[in-house]
Amino acid sequence: MSPVIATVILVAVAITVAVAVAYWMGGIASQYTKFEKVEIQSAVTVWDSANDNWNITIKAKNTGTAAATLIGVFINDNEVTDYNVTSTADGEAVTSMPSSQTITSGATYILSVYIDGPGGTGPWQTVSAGTTVNIKIHSAGGMDYIKLVELV
Repeated sequence: MSPVIATVILVAVAITVAVAVAYWMGGIASQYTKFEKVEIQSAVTVWDSANDNWNITIKAKNTGTAAATLIGVFINDNEVTDYNVTSTADGEAVTSMPSSQTITSGATYILSVYIDGPGGTGPWQTVSAGTTVNIKIHSAGGMDYIKLVELV
């Protein structure tokens, strides 16, 4: 075999092995670089005079590459226990009142939080229209997503 053909074969094998290793390393790296990121797109408040409470509706989207698990909602650093999550992904809607809610990557969800108004018994009974409250969504990954909302 001539030295030129041997060199061409050797270079071709080296390139093939290099490409295979690059794809393999890329696959390993993507497993360790997944992250959750929730973007709060909007927040709307409505006073519900029939139930004497504020209804805060938050629209958010998981723009990260990993699923985000919602485990708590806080208003002014007080945990809210009465909330409703409607998750929409792939055209399906799921409504529940969970202790935790997993939002897949790319999914949009609507979070409705209910807090007592001036006649209520909760820690928010002193808030009134025009008050700005700090809403914090806490995830199982240790991330906090914060939005300031004015009660209307």
